[in-house]
Order: sequence, then structure tokens, then C-alpha cells
Amino acid sequence: MKDNMTTKPTLVLGGTGKTGRRVAKRLKARGLPVRIGSRTAEPRFDWNDAATWAPVLQGVGAVYITYQPDLAVPGAVEAVRSFTEAALDAGVRRMVLLSGRGEDEAQRAEQALQDIDADWTIVRATWFAQNFSEGFLLDAVLAGEVALPAGDVGEPFVDVNDIADVVVAALTEDGHVGQLYEVTGPRLLTLTQAVEEIARAASREIRYVPISINQFTTLLAKQDVPPDFVWLLTYLLDEVLDGRNAHLTDGVQRALGREPGDFSDYARDAAASGVWAGVS
Repeated sequence: MKDNMTTKPTLVLGGTGKTGRRVAKRLKARGLPVRIGSRTAEPRFDWNDAATWAPVLQGVGAVYITYQPDLAVPGAVEAVRSFTEAALDAGVRRMVLLSGRGEDEAQRAEQALQDIDADWTIVRATWFAQNFSEGFLLDAVLAGEVALPAGDVGEPFVDVNDIADVVVAALTEDGHVGQLYEVTGPRLLTLTQAVEEIARAASREIRYVPISINQFTTLLAKQDVPPDFVWLLTYLLDEVLDGRNAHLTDGVQRALGREPGDFSDYARDAAASGVWAGVS
């Protein structure tokens, strides 16, 4: 596997996203060839256009699979099944899938990968800590008020740097084939607690405000958020943050032999980067 990776590129789908760009950066730092799979790359990759799949798979030795916007959306399972079959037909055996914790559709996508004759690894992740600094919650943090319909449920926010480290290990090292790594942070935090830690790290006043689903969808509509994304956020907040994920797992430890990064360390580093400097 290692010899194959030094001569053939690893295809990183979503290579400009939160986990994908970190995975690509780590692979390149090891001197390994990387091919980015995105709509702006050359050759172009588009989940909604199967004609773009064969060109990006040509000559590839391994692939990191992330589905945009989320494996929960209609059609995701079928797309993952078709893509992994196409990858196998193209001679790609090593496949690592990023999955979502507590999502029924995501677990169907996992099964689709497990059903083919590939050397697979699944990384099933909880909510990203970086959603507060690189994702849809950044604007709310900058405004000083994070309003979500999530209540006091504990969530073991995971640092995407840990996800990237697990993925790279699975792509480049022996011993990870056939493993499902469910990755979490080292402790549970409610959104109130998470926002308090961000406020403390940023030395700014930021508060969490629990709202109803109806209030949330109305707020998004006023911000002209596309209906498909409104549906996805509503699903994730109303369904997945219902307590089903309020427990810790040892995926990071099993894959890397170390503890996962703590949310406070993430908040400190994000604040030091200046991403929250505009908070009022």
C-alpha cells in the first residue's frame, strides 16, 4: 500500500473543505502525490455529474471520500454506492469514507462501501468544533449571539485536525483496513458551554440563545439561506442533537494511540488566529 501511494496520487474529494484540505496538506507534507476532487479542480469532480468521475479516478491509488453537503441528503447513499463501484472498477482499492455520527442515511452509505470488495476504512465523526470558526456558525459568533434550536444536550465536539490525522493514518499506514473509527472529542459540552469557552478564548461577549425550530427556519429564510440547506440544518439540529450522541468514543485513541484534542485548545488556537477578532 505504501509503495502504491508514493507513485499514484491519492484522490481527496472535497479537497478544499474543512477536512479535505487538511488531509491534502498532510499528505503533501509527506511528499505524497495528491489529486484534489472539486468542481474547480482540473480534472473537475462533481457529485451530481457522474461523467466527471472517471477522469479524476484515472491512475489513482487511494481515495478519501467526503460527500457534500452531507450524507443525510436525498440521493447521497446512491451516489456513494455508484462512486465507490466506479472507483473499484478503476482499480482503486483503498477507500476512506467520512461519515456522520447518529445519521441513519450516513450509516447506509457506510454499508454501501462495506458491501463492495474494497480495502475500506470509515471515519464516523461527531459535530466539528470548526463549525464555529470555519462553518455556518461563524457569522453568529461574530455577531455575538449564537441562536440555535438545540437546548442543553451534550455534544462531544471533535477537532477536524484529529479527523484529518485519522484519515491520513488510514490512507498511509497498515492496520486500518476494515476499521470503523467513531471519533469524538474528550468531553461533552452543551452549546451554552461551548459558546462560553469561545467567548472566554476570544475575550469577547458572546452568548448562546436557545430558540425553536420555527424561529430558526424563519431566521434562515430572512437571511436568504437556500431551502435545501435550511432543511439540512434543521435535520441535523432537530434530529441528531437529540441526545443520541451524548457519549464519548475511543476512535481517535484506537487510530492514533493518543487522546483527542480538547475544545478549549481548539478555541484558544482559533482565537489566536484572529478569526473571531470582529466579535463585538
